[in-house]
Amino acid sequence: MTIRQKKEKKMDKKEFEFLLNKGEDYNTEFKENLSGIEKDIVAFSNAEGGIILIGISDDRKIKGVEINNKIKAELQSIARNCDPSIEVSVSEHENVLIATVPESLRKPHKCSHGFYIRVGAISQKLNVDEIRAFFNKLGQLFYEERIDERFGIRDFSAAKFNDFLRKAGIKSQLKKDDLLRNLGLVNDKMQFKNACILLFGKNPSRFIPQGIITCVLYKGVDKVYIIDRKDFASDILSNYNDAMAFLYQHLMLGYQIRGSGPRKDILEIPEAALKEAILNAICHRDYGERGAVIQIDVFDDRVEMSNPGGLIIKESDFGKKSVSRNPLIFGLLQRTSHVEHVGSGIKSIREALALAGLPAPRFEFGFFFTAIFFRDKEKLVEKVKGRLGENVPENVPENVPEKRKQAILNYMKKDSNITIPALAELLKVTDKTIKRDIENLKKKGLLKRVGPDKGGHWEIAK
Repeated sequence: MTIRQKKEKKMDKKEFEFLLNKGEDYNTEFKENLSGIEKDIVAFSNAEGGIILIGISDDRKIKGVEINNKIKAELQSIARNCDPSIEVSVSEHENVLIATVPESLRKPHKCSHGFYIRVGAISQKLNVDEIRAFFNKLGQLFYEERIDERFGIRDFSAAKFNDFLRKAGIKSQLKKDDLLRNLGLVNDKMQFKNACILLFGKNPSRFIPQGIITCVLYKGVDKVYIIDRKDFASDILSNYNDAMAFLYQHLMLGYQIRGSGPRKDILEIPEAALKEAILNAICHRDYGERGAVIQIDVFDDRVEMSNPGGLIIKESDFGKKSVSRNPLIFGLLQRTSHVEHVGSGIKSIREALALAGLPAPRFEFGFFFTAIFFRDKEKLVEKVKGRLGENVPENVPENVPEKRKQAILNYMKKDSNITIPALAELLKVTDKTIKRDIENLKKKGLLKRVGPDKGGHWEIAK
């Protein structure tokens, strides 16, 4: 059963357990009772539809409700009293009442509390102007939901999908087709949505060439001399990780050692702020705008991140309210462990920079949304040498970021004959960078070369 099936009286046990295990998201809501359910009914109708399980707490505990004609009639009455009225189908599983809310063709809808839209796992209230503006742009806003008939099962990466399920902690005995339906990644005809292509396509850029992240390092403070450029054209999560690796490679990285404790890497611009900004660009960009990509530019004095698609809320509400242009992608990214704080907001970016003693970011609005972070190399050296404790090495920044060092050593453990060009390709850096990194690892006694450059092999220190 999917969120659009209406006639079943009972829900299959496997599907119920799957919904309970995956928790609340863009298509699923838990309620202990009917209190406030009209907000969620309206939000699902204004979005892509969804399932409301009544008798379950937010922490996934089954509380149960007494299922009888009275509660079913009350639920239907609440839905009919929305404006315009909404048709809801009702089923059940043991002592849990299940309301299936279809996507409406008459949106926007409102209830007595106002207009609501689904944002990730939350039903968020909007004012009348915002909700009408939101749906006037519906063709652009929900590009992620469109079907691309060129994309078939041969283009879908089961490995990426299974890795996502693992990271999201989703365990289920459902078949893959049912999993894809319940996560909202396909329609009832098993046709793939653009969101699925962006997240789990083997080669997403073949179908959505604008869905890439371009990272550029410049010499100086303007776009005249390019030192390094990378175009990341894989799936969303891979692009996110590659973009962060690019920033780790080209921003200053200091480190602190407290006594005999582990070393702590210190990026000159807080990692939390950069991650939030990249994820913000991924979740809020307009993927329907062909020829425009997410751009990350690194200058001597600043880092600029821009994405196509202006604000869809009032500028006065910026930093206070968040409405994603891609709510399905937003909801799915919230599930993954390494981006679990996605959507924590502009406020968290400002707080991270303030805590690091850096200038506040600047945001620019227009056809592109741009976030600008100002670099302060002297501040990083001061922090590392001064306030962060004793036994801090003087060689700041370190030449080899910790993550890349571990990656090089791991690849060499798997293949002691791996070449420098192969490492450069895997890590998406230049041969020169790999050679420099290897020399650094040799000096630290972590790596040595046994035999000649040709015919020899790598040996990792125990």
